[in-house]
Amino acid sequence: MEKTRLELDRIQAARRVIDPVFLGSPFYGCEPLGARLGCAVSIKLETANPVRSFKGRGTELVADGLVRDGQRAVVCASAGNLGQALAWSARGRGLDVTVVASRFAPEVKLERIRALGARLELVDGDHELARERAVAIAAEEGIRLLEDSLDLETCEGAATIGLELVESAVPYDVVLVALGGGAMATGIGQVMKELAPEVEVVCVQPAGAPAMTKSWEERRVVTTDSAVTIADGVAGRFPIAEVLDDLLVVADDAVLVQEESIVKGLRMLLHDAGLVVEPSAALGIAAILEDPERFAGRHVVTVVCGGNVDMDTYYRWIA
Repeated sequence: MEKTRLELDRIQAARRVIDPVFLGSPFYGCEPLGARLGCAVSIKLETANPVRSFKGRGTELVADGLVRDGQRAVVCASAGNLGQALAWSARGRGLDVTVVASRFAPEVKLERIRALGARLELVDGDHELARERAVAIAAEEGIRLLEDSLDLETCEGAATIGLELVESAVPYDVVLVALGGGAMATGIGQVMKELAPEVEVVCVQPAGAPAMTKSWEERRVVTTDSAVTIADGVAGRFPIAEVLDDLLVVADDAVLVQEESIVKGLRMLLHDAGLVVEPSAALGIAAILEDPERFAGRHVVTVVCGGNVDMDTYYRWIA
């Protein structure tokens, strides 16, 4: 296997640092989904924790490292879930957190960031503008800048999901992973390539925010002028070169899905699995819906990665 930035020894050691509340997330087969989709479907549920997403696995490593290094403050840009997770991990360790987000991010995510004690700064633009502002704050205040997917803690924390999948001893053929910045995709992909290379790792991204998938296809960084999708958690425009290099090693495929398939996925996860999730978490189901022949008769694992959703908007989607 070609070398990446991630290391299996560090991933395995991460579980000694991450709060157990984020570990051992539910993993189970969902027969109603499988019956409708024509394949066996198992869910890895990353919403059953205090921040309702997988991000806490990575921010636990970040916060622990800050304390050990004697640092007291950190800033990040976030579409919502990373900011919540960082605020949660920092709160019990006495760390000061600043989160920069778009004022157009779901209000439920912004409210939770504030409730967890972080300082929230909003920008009149998308996530990329928030990243620029976070960089400026870090330089101005001389504090740690956390960059999701670039910083290895976020990738190797997410990779512990892969360890749990491998250790489950459940046979499966494919793992579907939502693709945004790439932390979860590279983390899970790394573990699968090292410990279960027979499992296909398929990354899924909205067609309205295709930058990382296009970059994977062309094997070079491809940026886009806009990112228009209801899956706000994966709506980036500027892929990170180092993350792309890792993704090219560990991902078997990257596919794009349409908005209507994402909405159908939300409905199916509600009606067939009893799960209220955000659009990013429905990308795996959307991928099966759009290419049923590819997955027919196979055992597919989909990582349900987040459940922070504005309920008024959600009701409109599933109506």
